[in-house]
Amino acid sequence: MAIDFSFPEETRHLISRVRTFCDEVVRPAEQTIADAPDDRAVLVEQIIKIRKAAQRAGLWLPHMPEEYGGMGLGHVEMAAVSAEAAKTRFGPFALNAQAPDEGNMHTLLHWATPEQKVKYLKPLCSGRVRSCFAMTEPDVAGSDPTLIQTHARRDGADWVINGHKWFISGARGAKFAILIARTEDKPDIPQAANSAFLVDIPSDGWEIVRDVHTMSGGHNHCEIRITNLRVPDAQMLGGPGQGHLLGQARLGPARLAHCMRWIGQAETALELMIGRALKRYAHGSVLAEKQGIQWMIADSTMELYQCKLMVLHAAYKIDRGEDFKSEVSMAKHFVANSLNRIIDRAIQVHGALGYSTDTPLAEMMTQARWARFADGADEVHQWRIARRAIEAFAKTGSTRSAAGDLPL
Repeated sequence: MAIDFSFPEETRHLISRVRTFCDEVVRPAEQTIADAPDDRAVLVEQIIKIRKAAQRAGLWLPHMPEEYGGMGLGHVEMAAVSAEAAKTRFGPFALNAQAPDEGNMHTLLHWATPEQKVKYLKPLCSGRVRSCFAMTEPDVAGSDPTLIQTHARRDGADWVINGHKWFISGARGAKFAILIARTEDKPDIPQAANSAFLVDIPSDGWEIVRDVHTMSGGHNHCEIRITNLRVPDAQMLGGPGQGHLLGQARLGPARLAHCMRWIGQAETALELMIGRALKRYAHGSVLAEKQGIQWMIADSTMELYQCKLMVLHAAYKIDRGEDFKSEVSMAKHFVANSLNRIIDRAIQVHGALGYSTDTPLAEMMTQARWARFADGADEVHQWRIARRAIEAFAKTGSTRSAAGDLPL
């Protein structure tokens, strides 16, 4: 039989190495950062420390080819590495496999010219710079990029760009942006209206208005005002009108990369829940012996199992070069919602302690809420999943191809 749900020995060894690295290097650094919450110098010092340690440990840049200093892992292997690293806050960042840089690296690898790769991709891979992806706008629905209003017009050998972006993660401190702007007023199809540009930061006309604070505080999700920004034609990434295609190609694997990290968070929440249930005594027994608590643990365990299967199958399809849009869409919706439910149950089992900041659960909850609308809102994914199922049935009389195209 071709179906095998085990990892080869080298992958199991890699997971063990990542786990040990996070325990021995990342967690102590996180504690040092937590002990000096307002000291940026400590934050920078510790991040540099863990990144250098990752390079020495051979865990640097797991998702990129060896020619760029990476480990050359496929998406299935990355699922294992990312889920393990994401059990810590700075694990993915230590490995230089964090959003949005990870997705931007893939985008540059597949779309950039040789000159663009030297200027932008290599420094990003080396960890010397950070980047951002500027697509979302305040005045149009983020789930429909064909509505983008930021406009670029030709002016000789340059493009002049004007527009307004927000929730651009990592913009403050980034050395460049991949900017999506409208270049075609009357394209043959709506999806051919946008183009992508590489913007050096700082540049005249690129203004960071503010860090948009969220329910979990400020996390460098910036509002950007773009006014007469000049970008040379050589800075276009891909061809004219390919911005939507580039963005969708980037977002598919990026959505799955989020899911990989969310699995690590969900597993952490489940383990915290069980640990609390085994220790907390009330009304004649520990919580773990009470049926209501056991149901919460059971539901969370089943959902985590489903999450892992969906992510592994979607990653498997990407590695094989198969169409993965449906699988990634279903995984993104399911894992995001499971993450929220599992963390919520863990908080409930902890009671007031879970609501406090004495455990990581409260912060995990405020961070998890964005998962249900980032990279496509729940409802958009449900709409597309339903359309694919209807189209499959109408075409073949079966929903098999829309439900993972599995051999059963």
